[in-house]
Amino acid sequence: MLTLAAIKENPEDIIRRLAKKHFDAKEAIEKVLELDKTRRASQAELDSRLSELKNLSAQVGQLMKGGKKEDAEAVKSKVAELKEYNKTLEANMKNAEAEITEILLSVPNIPCDMVPEGKTAEDNVVVREGGHVPDLGENALPHWELAKKYDLIDFELGVKITGAGFPVYKGKGARLQRALISFFLDNAREAGYLEIQPPYVVNAASGYGTGQLPDKEGQMYHCNEDDLYLIPTAEVPVTNLYRDVIFNEEDLPVKNTAYSACFRREAGSYGKDVRGLNRLHQFDKVEIVQIQHPDHSYEALDEMITHVQSLVEKLELPWHILRLCGGDMSFTSAITYDFEVFSAAQKRWLEVSSVSNFESYQANRLKCRFRTEKGTRLVHTLNGSALALPRIVAALLENNQTPEGIRIPKALVPYTGFDIID
Repeated sequence: MLTLAAIKENPEDIIRRLAKKHFDAKEAIEKVLELDKTRRASQAELDSRLSELKNLSAQVGQLMKGGKKEDAEAVKSKVAELKEYNKTLEANMKNAEAEITEILLSVPNIPCDMVPEGKTAEDNVVVREGGHVPDLGENALPHWELAKKYDLIDFELGVKITGAGFPVYKGKGARLQRALISFFLDNAREAGYLEIQPPYVVNAASGYGTGQLPDKEGQMYHCNEDDLYLIPTAEVPVTNLYRDVIFNEEDLPVKNTAYSACFRREAGSYGKDVRGLNRLHQFDKVEIVQIQHPDHSYEALDEMITHVQSLVEKLELPWHILRLCGGDMSFTSAITYDFEVFSAAQKRWLEVSSVSNFESYQANRLKCRFRTEKGTRLVHTLNGSALALPRIVAALLENNQTPEGIRIPKALVPYTGFDIID
């Protein structure tokens, strides 16, 4: 969440910048400043009263020693009254702090200056592109028909076992999944990321730490009895490894990668966007996460974008990178770049990765800091999909279909153990 210090320093600028996300922050910011004023006034009065209490307590001892018991009892009575009043002041402070936190949890991260204006995905800006869109001819099949033709994925069987959005991968389809996971993890490891195998369920504190709660509570699967959440991305458990951690400055950056299954309710999704692998409730993804020094987080963002670009290039897929406009960004992000690959049979772009810098927004929730000569500072956190599998698989199947079968990209063959699906 936003820091109180940043809000107090320039509230008008924060209100102005949040307008780019189409969020009217004026009332929330004004309320936070009012509550902080109340909290500080209570703190100042409490400090004064505590000093007075200390002096009165000393007087009681002196009066008792001087045999002035009646006077001592009168002072004792005043001490008791003062203690009760101090409890009220402490309660006022705690209530103000709790209300400030509650309001700040409802305020999104401010977008950085590079974020373009805009309301919807139509306003996102293409910043880079590459690859070649294949000409498949008239009889090209979409991936869900190819999956059935080559017995790679059974969507109906998934419905029988669980429900829509939970496919069953079979044979070379299952091997392709495993190959892609290993391929992405190996590339991340070679780029300097330490591999982590995280839990697939997290507690509420972890959800709040990375900003999924309370913003995306309706999109997460919740285990009511244990009050645990199935992870929507490995970003959540991996970033929360560093909740309440204070690093030495020389320990930064920290770079982690993790494979996990991901679970998303995707409430309200329908139509062509959910056909086949386009939108699932359970899917596989390899994530990259960085905990960075604030002075270097945008260099790290560029590095992560280049890493993801290298993956789609090795998979020989047509791609472009979008810088998301203010209206299409997530609640927690300061800037986000989406990667999309072209699905030649569906003739549409499919999102396969989001790479984001959250600056200090998550770190403030996580209380993740590093030591400097002048005290501690909040780190910056970044994460990206490298990559999410379902739409990568969709594009691979569609773009590489031939009369003989589905060709496997050269870089992936050592991982699959086969060069064609036939």
